Amino acid sequence: MAVGTPREFMETVLPAKLNADPAKLAGIEVSVVLNIKGDQGGDWVLLIKDGKAEIKEGTMENPKIVIRIKDTDYVRLVNGELSGQRAFLTGKLKFKGDMSSGLKLQKLGII
Repeated sequence: MAVGTPREFMETVLPAKLNADPAKLAGIEVSVVLNIKGDQGGDWVLLIKDGKAEIKEGTMENPKIVIRIKDTDYVRLVNGELSGQRAFLTGKLKFKGDMSSGLKLQKLGII
């Protein structure tokens, strides 16, 4: 299912996708701030702990990872039109924090 905006992905697709299989989240404990720039962007906090994922709008102090990306690039990323690796290497995706947790997020389809 293709999404049209980051908000649509954060509010409907991502929570269902992550919480559909708690075994995939086992052993992952991470706090992420997604800072999506642009007219359809915003800030979201993703918390994964105890096999559950929670997503809410806003920011937090001292997350394990901060991800910055433009809204149109994020939509392309989550729709499979742009790989996370390519976005990072071309400077479209900026990442700050724990790289090993970032790789786990990539496997989960968040970036």
